[in-house]
Amino acid sequence: MRELNDILKKYHLKPHRYQKLGKTTLIETEQGKFIIKEKTRNYNMAIYDYLETRNFPYYPKMLSSMEDDYIITEYQESIEMPEEQKLMDMVDLIVLLHNKTTHYSEVDEADYKKIYEEIQNNIVYLNSYYMDVITVIESKVYMSPAEFLLACNISKIFSALNYCSHELEQWLELVKAKRKQRFVVLHNHLELDHFIRNRDAYLISWDKAKIDLPIFDFYKLYKKHGLEYDFESVLRHYERGYPLLEEERKLLFILISLPDKLVFDVSEYEMCKRVSRQIDFLYKTELLLSPYYAKDKK
Repeated sequence: MRELNDILKKYHLKPHRYQKLGKTTLIETEQGKFIIKEKTRNYNMAIYDYLETRNFPYYPKMLSSMEDDYIITEYQESIEMPEEQKLMDMVDLIVLLHNKTTHYSEVDEADYKKIYEEIQNNIVYLNSYYMDVITVIESKVYMSPAEFLLACNISKIFSALNYCSHELEQWLELVKAKRKQRFVVLHNHLELDHFIRNRDAYLISWDKAKIDLPIFDFYKLYKKHGLEYDFESVLRHYERGYPLLEEERKLLFILISLPDKLVFDVSEYEMCKRVSRQIDFLYKTELLLSPYYAKDKK
């Protein structure tokens, strides 16, 4: 606490009220409201300087400096609005972020092979894991409700893994001769709670920001909110402002189609919810991707 008070004094902030908000603290001072959060080990403060050079000021104004152990930003109040509209507004801001920070870097076949091998190893592992799980489940005289739910839908998991393996081979064929790859600044922690809308729009919680392929922001957003909203329209909206390259879209579709590893380490009720969510995700993802694989499409 002393360290925090020292930083507040450094910036001439005299708090008269504290309010805990998850991992952050809201402080009210004579100078206004501010959010304080302890800096994580890998927090990339230089990302703000880069965003400023790219004319992307859509984050709360920061008071703290690079050497401080805490992040201090101005507090921004969010107005009430429909969640679907808020989601689309956030996508608009991500489109702007990606457009303003797009650049191309030299790569070689080894870079693509690394991505390929990481995903392929994951596919092989998940296939083996679920084969073992279903073997154990089917050997039981009486299945639990969660086991029965998984057994009834295990073909959907294997189908998704087969799709990912097939598409991964095609993705490698697309990219192995390419020597430049498109990169952007990723917020890398997208969810509705990290978007604020008032007179302006802001993204908060930049502690995981990095430079990487543009698909990862959409991937993280889909994994967080995929069952809650119509992501067919969200993807179309994103691509109207930032069209994905063929190989980028294929890699995105592989990643969102990969099943999670279901571990039976919670109560039966929670396990049923976990299995149900996984199966729902696979069905919804199939519906999301099916228009791109229609017979009249390339």
